[in-house]
Amino acid sequence: MLEQTRVLRTFSQEDIESFKPEMKIGLLATVNAAGLPHITMISTLQANSPTEMFWGQFAEGMSKASIRKNPKAGFLIMTLDKNLWRGKASFSRTAKEGTEYDLLNNAPMFRYNAYFGIHTVYYMDLVEQGGKEPLPMGSVIQAAVKTMVAKTLAGKGSGKPVLNPFTTRLLDKMDNLKFLSFIGADGFPLIIPVIQAQTAGSDRVIFSSSVYGNELKAIPQGTVTALFGMSFEMQTVLLRGTYRGVRSIGGFECGEMEVDWIYSPMPPKAEQVYPPQKLEAVSSF
Repeated sequence: MLEQTRVLRTFSQEDIESFKPEMKIGLLATVNAAGLPHITMISTLQANSPTEMFWGQFAEGMSKASIRKNPKAGFLIMTLDKNLWRGKASFSRTAKEGTEYDLLNNAPMFRYNAYFGIHTVYYMDLVEQGGKEPLPMGSVIQAAVKTMVAKTLAGKGSGKPVLNPFTTRLLDKMDNLKFLSFIGADGFPLIIPVIQAQTAGSDRVIFSSSVYGNELKAIPQGTVTALFGMSFEMQTVLLRGTYRGVRSIGGFECGEMEVDWIYSPMPPKAEQVYPPQKLEAVSSF
């Protein structure tokens, strides 16, 4: 399903070295208990051998519980030079000590942090990956311009107040990063860059299919998809909704996602934003 010319079963030594820097984007796509896609940013994601990946946990979150119940995962790593690696992996085990545990806790991000460190290391067996692929920045910029024009003609949607001002601002900023995930026929979630994505109305996100178009067109209409947005100030948001396929909007072919769920993964407390949750008074202390 991925728009890649190769299917590799191992990482090269060059790949492994590329994953080591802390300053990179690491995304993990998992399947939650309801069978829906979820995306989490995991900056520690890397490989310790040609066939095994690992990452560290320092905070609680949905992805950790999900991957323990369903080991199928998708991953994306993007380095500062805008090269991508995407693929599938299968969760295998955890550890609270050992070489990788010491490596992560001795990294500057955690070694000098007085409040938290890595308490659990998660290991995954590589299933397949597509090798290094450059992010096609020229095509992404063109797709972003097409999306901006299309959104002015896309209409207002249902009018439901799903997308709040913070989410809208984060997704509409052109240089913020956005990624789409869905669960493939084999049960593994896949990740597609959709940096060109923009909000359209109060409950939709659209993105020109002029980049990664074969992948976007291959997603069946009605599929539940997740969209992860992040800024370089580390503000993040996760949306989920129904994929409406690719259609022409003002002469531009665009993928469209109807949003019905929003989640804030940011500390100090990750929580559901939409639908709004009922606040209950504390009755016991």
